[in-house]
Amino acid sequence: MSDLIDDPSPGKNEPEFTVSEFSNAIKRVIEGEFGHVRIRGEIGRVSRPRSGHVYLDLKDDRSVLSGVIWKGVAARLSVQPEEGMEMVATGRITTFGGQSRYQIVIEDLKPAGLGALMAMLEKRKAALAAEGLFAPERKRKLPYLPEVIGVVTSPSGAVIRDILHRLRDRFPRKVLIWPVAVQGEKCAPEVANAIRGFNALEPGGRIPRPDLLIVARGGGSIEDLWGFNEEVVARAAAASDIPLISAVGHETDTTLIDFVSDKRAPTPTAAAELAVPVRLDLLAWVEGQGARMSHAAGQGIAARGQRLRDLARALPRPQTLTEGAAQRLDRAGERLPAALITGVQRRKVRLSEAAGGLRPSTLRRQIGQERRHLAALAPRLPAGLLQTIRARRDALGHRADRLTLTPITRDIARKSEGLQSLARRVAEAGQRRIAETRRRLDALDRLHETLGYKATLKRGYAVVRGEAGVLTTKSAAERAGALEIEFQDGRLKIGGGTTSKARKPGKPPEQGSLF
Repeated sequence: MSDLIDDPSPGKNEPEFTVSEFSNAIKRVIEGEFGHVRIRGEIGRVSRPRSGHVYLDLKDDRSVLSGVIWKGVAARLSVQPEEGMEMVATGRITTFGGQSRYQIVIEDLKPAGLGALMAMLEKRKAALAAEGLFAPERKRKLPYLPEVIGVVTSPSGAVIRDILHRLRDRFPRKVLIWPVAVQGEKCAPEVANAIRGFNALEPGGRIPRPDLLIVARGGGSIEDLWGFNEEVVARAAAASDIPLISAVGHETDTTLIDFVSDKRAPTPTAAAELAVPVRLDLLAWVEGQGARMSHAAGQGIAARGQRLRDLARALPRPQTLTEGAAQRLDRAGERLPAALITGVQRRKVRLSEAAGGLRPSTLRRQIGQERRHLAALAPRLPAGLLQTIRARRDALGHRADRLTLTPITRDIARKSEGLQSLARRVAEAGQRRIAETRRRLDALDRLHETLGYKATLKRGYAVVRGEAGVLTTKSAAERAGALEIEFQDGRLKIGGGTTSKARKPGKPPEQGSLF
């Protein structure tokens, strides 16, 4: 410190320092005496300004030590400091001359043992539960048979292989894998981003949006699984619009994501079993339902047939219903000729009586009266016609004033809009029908690919043929003069001679020909 000593004033032996010089001298002494240190204490005040740095206090029952975590270090911490946690801070001691205090610049921060982690976990769990994120009414029902399943896990572990194997055995589905780190500092942000990323996919887009999510990881210590206890992961799982299954750790392991997920699976394999049913069980159930339906329909038809026969026995015979009417018809037919003759004679008598009153003089007198009446009305006819014409013309003029094209035009516009609406509905219905038919054809195509024998060849099987056709036994193969073996990528001939005629592409082999 000799470079900081000024010449002493006359009569003075003590050197004089400026405030900054003295603060820097103390800083060099403290930093030289204390290098990297590890200090255990309880986190007190925690401050996070906009700069991204973290300021906190480490304290015990008698003392308080100020600490600072720079922005770059704070982003890499596996556990973020929270008030009340007991932590072990690793860093270097320095001073801050602006406030005449010493502090620790923290380079690493770890919980002080398992008890501190569990205390922090319980505190975080209580806070999320108070917000209602664990409420049973928030949990949604899993889809019975999802079309696409999204899996958030490590792509290189045994977990994804177990899930895919179980799905393939039970009911093959499309699987989208979002690779993430399942432990360490990157675990929590990558898992949260994966859940949000799957939810951000558009339904019907180029990448299909999953109908179900599985967040999976194998077993491990609480430190290994700590990424799934982070608040950012729990909130992302709670905000997911897609139903979510958590399968983190073994059956005895519990993380925060288990409480907010819609379903918790004890293992990743169990998660795959929860995601899809067993295809063979479904086929057996469908066949059973079909048999029950056929049996019920047969019983219903038989019961109704018996009921119809019972009702038919209570009805009278058709001959009985027509006998009375036939008898009445015969009697009416017998009386008809006499009734016709009587009617004709009666009408002849009335005609003779009417003809007796007709005289020529009477007719001439009536004609003369009508002529005189007509002659009296003739002078009045032109005036009456003119008055009628004027009245009709006035009425026509009044009606013509009310005849306009506006109502007709309005009606035409309204009917045109209705016609366009119907045309749009017909077009939309046709598009929906075409889309539904296309989806069904795609599903049938996938089922055809799954059930075809070509898929069996891809799993390591082969078809053996001889001169007589497909061979299914060892003795038949020994007797054959030549063999032809069909693999996934082609056929191989063994021995001389000719084999049976090649079957047409797409035709499945006979049962028992795969080995």
